[in-house]
Amino acid sequence: MKQSLTYILCLFFSVVLSQEKQTSSSYIDVNYFTGNIALHNNDILHLIKGHPEGFILGWNKKTFGHQDWEQRFNYPDYGLSFSYQDLKNDVLGNNYAIYGHYNFYFFKRNFMFRIGQGLAFTTNPYDKINNHKNLAFGSKFMSSTYVMLNYKKERIIDRFGLQAGLSLIHYSNANVKAPNTSVNTITLNVGVIYNLDEEQPEYINTISKEEKFTQPIKYNFVFRSGINESDVIDSGQFPFYIFSAYADKRFSRKSALQLGTDVFFSNFLKEYIKYNAVAFPERNEDGKADYKRVGIFIGHELFINKISLVTQVGYYVYYPYDFEGRTYFRIGLKRYFGDKWFGALTLKAHGAAAEAVEFGIGIRL
Repeated sequence: MKQSLTYILCLFFSVVLSQEKQTSSSYIDVNYFTGNIALHNNDILHLIKGHPEGFILGWNKKTFGHQDWEQRFNYPDYGLSFSYQDLKNDVLGNNYAIYGHYNFYFFKRNFMFRIGQGLAFTTNPYDKINNHKNLAFGSKFMSSTYVMLNYKKERIIDRFGLQAGLSLIHYSNANVKAPNTSVNTITLNVGVIYNLDEEQPEYINTISKEEKFTQPIKYNFVFRSGINESDVIDSGQFPFYIFSAYADKRFSRKSALQLGTDVFFSNFLKEYIKYNAVAFPERNEDGKADYKRVGIFIGHELFINKISLVTQVGYYVYYPYDFEGRTYFRIGLKRYFGDKWFGALTLKAHGAAAEAVEFGIGIRL
């Protein structure tokens, strides 16, 4: 494992250096963190031992306002980051992850907020024979999200700077495979910054008096799919299909409001209904309840260049079988290809209980 980590770090730095030959105004940061696993579910109480620690290594490309969106968001950074986390528990093992991230700045650029989304690998997932206590990670590969809020000072000594603050790191496979109680780690972090360029260009400000943006109502149609499993271990993975239609109205260049409907065909729920009828006869279920659901939702879309952040809250209006409650949430990213077509990667959940990672394709007319 140490050899693998060394290889990953060498590969990471080679990518950074090769890109730096073609670009400028970028920097790397190395952040050490330590903290505690948050108890969001009593089922993971036996897994909380010691104080997890690790590091996050990041490559960051600065923006200076050459495109209008960079000015609207106060010249954010974007980049790649790699993390290693020792969870201080042989049952949980160690986690490695790679992310794409954005850094946003506040209070005269003294405070940085980073959000990263990526793919994680765990060394010791659940196994019903060899590791039955690991109820947190049901698969080797998972999605991971981290946020970081830091006080930051660059170029304190030559090209070196410092940053420190709080981070939250989340791992979950979103019920692609059970079990999946997930893990959230709340940490303190401190890091070193190294600028790869000798001098920094000036920021461009050309849209301080930008005209008000207007756009007519747009109509969106999305198809989403993926696989997931109920919380019953070894109950099987099944595909799901979701058809969505909604209208949105942009009231600024950054934001739009949404109103629409979802139709859910979740095959895992069909099997879950049959399982409950057999496993719990005292409930007097016949296993023939309809597994389909229909919801209505309101949402918000935050436009950042060709990528946008989507948040939605919905309510099932057709709900023939009770599963995790009638309210659901969706959060994720859209990537536009041209003016109309987009791809989407979203997480659907009921409160803190994730149901599915959704891969979608849609059109905005």
